[in-house]
Amino acid sequence: MNEKLVIRPPQIGPVAPSPGKPVVKTETENGTRFETIFQQQLAEQSGIKFSAHAMKRLETRQIALGSQEMALLKDAVNKAEAKGAKESLILMDQMALVVSIKNRTVITAVDESSLKDNVFTNIDSAVIVKQ
Repeated sequence: MNEKLVIRPPQIGPVAPSPGKPVVKTETENGTRFETIFQQQLAEQSGIKFSAHAMKRLETRQIALGSQEMALLKDAVNKAEAKGAKESLILMDQMALVVSIKNRTVITAVDESSLKDNVFTNIDSAVIVKQ
């Protein structure tokens, strides 16, 4: 009864990708970054889309939207839609987003450092989001 039981993990070598399963890379063949793909997947889950221009701005300005921010954005879009807004400026803690409410599409994104002296045109409403 005083015997010790020793469990050793099995020796595992390199794992080849299974056929039919995609391999996740940080950058794809056409240059799309993982972060961009991740943002697109978050957007699809929340029902909010991002224009190519907005995706470029998010990447160049290093703006990251996590699941919490996406939930707040979706809620803000829903509130603007309920009030009849068409193009809305959504102000979040560290960023501003211009959103086409009708299309549920983020048109552009501005980080906090770029907000100073910035003028937003072609909007009919603003939603201020507090976390």
